This record gives sequence, structure tokens and C-alpha cells, in this order.
Amino acid sequence: METDLYKIDVCLARPFLKWAGGKAQLLGEFHKRIPQSIMGRGIIERYVEPFLGGGALFFYLKRNFQVKESFLFDINQDLVVGYRVLKNDPSHLITELSNLEDKYRDKSDEERETFFYNIRKSFNQQRADFDYEKYSNQWVERASYLIFLNKTCYNGLFRQNSKDEFNVPFGKYKNPRICDEKNIIQVNKALEDTEIIMGDFSNSEGYIKKNTLVYLDPPYRPISPSSSFTCYAKEGFDDEDQIRLSKFFHRMDKRGAYLMLSNSDPKNVDANDEFFDELYQEYFLERVPAKRSINCDASKRGEIKELIVRNYCENG
Repeated sequence: METDLYKIDVCLARPFLKWAGGKAQLLGEFHKRIPQSIMGRGIIERYVEPFLGGGALFFYLKRNFQVKESFLFDINQDLVVGYRVLKNDPSHLITELSNLEDKYRDKSDEERETFFYNIRKSFNQQRADFDYEKYSNQWVERASYLIFLNKTCYNGLFRQNSKDEFNVPFGKYKNPRICDEKNIIQVNKALEDTEIIMGDFSNSEGYIKKNTLVYLDPPYRPISPSSSFTCYAKEGFDDEDQIRLSKFFHRMDKRGAYLMLSNSDPKNVDANDEFFDELYQEYFLERVPAKRSINCDASKRGEIKELIVRNYCENG
């Protein structure tokens, strides 16, 4: 039977996954830098996000602006499966997640851990012959496994090894919220007028035109040996990819798009590291505060700086 949640008109969607490097804490900084031509009207004609991840900014924009059309890209196949299932089949997903949650909560701590590793094993084994091109009921099951693992694994990480296997250990949470029915319905609403595309960021080039708002959130350049664990695709994203992205940024600038990019600030650990300052020397590069860990010693964690790069000023 259809739930009243489907009748909600106001979009209140928030990210449905916990995501390492998520941008929730920087939303205020992003808001201050939205082009004035958009702020004045409250309308975004076209939005493109070439590195979707947890989607914090996308959902924020959907809550606060009229976004007429969106094109969301990510190279992570399982993440795209999750988004497409939320867009196409929220009721079925809610049923699957509710069943997983009920089974999980009925178990002892030891049984929960065993259950987690059994789901993780099934998730990894399923990948070998999973059809990422043709949508089917198997997509719903895989999306439910993805969300379950995300909600119950250590720190809500998504990490794959070189064999494409999800390898984050059990998280030992007391009462994780595995099935957030209300938010699933809201996410489904947010994904209206949205196309979700699997692929490299460069695939988004054909969707970007003059006045398109584009937010680029690539895998951050590691600034310490312990900070590279957040990689969520086996291909990784090295300095050559960062350079390739900067060239993409330049091309889209010439096209007349509004571009905003975030990344780590290497000057947190090396004041002489000019990597991004040189790549984006033609643009507005700012350092903003963020609370992230770059040290395995908890006593040395705290506020650091991250980069926001734009090709327009605040009044653009």
C-alpha cells in the first residue's frame, strides 16, 4: 500500500550513505559561493556533478533551489546501482532493507558480526557475474547490500581492494538505522529530472554548456600516508588524473559554465607544495577550514584547510 511519505511535496532529501570525505561540513562555504545569477532567481537551470559520491551538495541544492535538470556521474559502479535503484524502485528497496534490519536486530552481537561478514561475502561474490548494464531485480538486492554494509561497517567507509572486493570490517554499532524509509522516499523525489550516469568524469563534458553549474569533487589528493585510504574505486586517482581534471576545468571554463571544485590542501603539511596553486593559478583559489583527520593520533586531529576553486567571483 502506498505510504503517505510519497505525497510529500517539499524535498528534504539527505545523503543515503555515510561517505568518507563527505562535504556536509562545507555546505555553508559552498552556499556563499553560488553564483549571484542563481542566488537571485533561486533557480538552477542545469546542474552537473562529475564525481557524485555521497551527493551532499546535490541534495542541499535540491532542498534550497529549483533545480530544473541534473546529470550525476560516478565511476563507482555499485554507487551508481544504489542511486538508480533509489530513483526507479524505492518501495522494493525499502522492503529489502527492512528485512535486513529486522534480521540484524534480532541477533546477538556475535551473530550480528557473522551476519555482516556473510552479507559482505555475498556482495563480493555477486560482483563476478553482475550485469551493471541491464537493470533488474538483482540491482535492488545489490543496492540493499550496499546500504546495509555502509550502515554497519567500520566508520561507514566504502573501500575496495585491487580485486574490486569491499573489504571494510564490521562496525559494532548498537542500533544502526539500516532502513531510513522517509529519506529513501525523499531521495527518490530529489532524483526526479535527474540522469545518473556511470563513468569517468570526462564523460560529463557533453552535458556541460554555458551557465551550467558544475561541482567537481574528485578523490582528494593524499596529504599524508594515512589519508589515501578513502579511495572508493580500484583505479585510484593520482596526480596525473588531477592534472587531467585541471585541463577539463579549463575546457569547461571556456564553454562558459560556472565551475566550483574542492580538494585537499597540501600546504597543511608542506608549505612549499604549490601543486594546486599552479594547476589553477588563473582562477579563484581559496583555503577554507574543515575538520578532518590527517593524523592517526587522535590528539593531533583538528581543523585543517581545504581548497575551493572557482572560475567566477561571488557576484559571477
